[in-house]
Amino acid sequence: MITSMTGFGRGEASSSGIAVTVELKSVNSRYLDISLRLPQSIQEQELALKELLQEHVERGKLNVSVRVDKSDMGEPDITFNENLVQGYKKMLNDLRDAADIVEPITLRSFLQFNDIFESREQDEETKELIWNLTKEASEKAAEELKQMRRQEGSQLEQDLNQRVDHIEKMLNIVKDKVDGRAKEMKEDLLERINELIESDKIDPDRLEMEVAVLVDKTDITEEIVRTQSHIKFFRKAVNNEDSVGRRLNFLSQEINREINTIGSKANDSEISQHIVKAKESLEQIKEQIQNVE
Repeated sequence: MITSMTGFGRGEASSSGIAVTVELKSVNSRYLDISLRLPQSIQEQELALKELLQEHVERGKLNVSVRVDKSDMGEPDITFNENLVQGYKKMLNDLRDAADIVEPITLRSFLQFNDIFESREQDEETKELIWNLTKEASEKAAEELKQMRRQEGSQLEQDLNQRVDHIEKMLNIVKDKVDGRAKEMKEDLLERINELIESDKIDPDRLEMEVAVLVDKTDITEEIVRTQSHIKFFRKAVNNEDSVGRRLNFLSQEINREINTIGSKANDSEISQHIVKAKESLEQIKEQIQNVE
């Protein structure tokens, strides 16, 4: 089954008043590209989290957001620097005395000094808990992401099969039209040449050889056979459980090359019309493949 590279997943985990929420958003990309937004408490676990996610996602640009909520602990994430507070208190008192101000110092006087506040240091036990919750939430988010990517992949698979069926239909029409074409072309060429020249002034064997070469140059049987083979492998890849985006991209390029050759060699307006229709479906396939993992 095909997997899309576009999806969203969300996971939550909580314990001891701490709640962790992980959100994953993925879009198409040539390779796996993981971008993380982590709280300070688990910054050191960036590599470990990437390794965890790589077990679930093979291709795509993956944006990861981790939020930690400790409001249920009743403890704010920030505290104040007592030494700075004492220093500002002495400075304000000195300033008040120098300016002969009788108004007392209040809490409002300190709130203008932002540097007195700082993040509360997490103890090792709390850090470990947050990391374990992050892993749990990430696993849940990854499973939800994969489910969404599989659902969209199912729609992609259906669309790709329909379009490759259309290409094969056009190819079969062309194949039916060219069956026996080489013999007819050869006979037609010989007839036309004999009408233009005197038969006693030309070597029949040489004429036969030249006509055979010309007919061979316009024969598209081999290209049709190769295209049919590529379509067979394309269908097989679509039904594969592995990551097949790169394989499908390669096969679509090969199909495109063969179809172009058929169109250029056929020298037939009706065949050209069917080839144009096949190329339209192939272009749509190539666009869809860009989102296949």
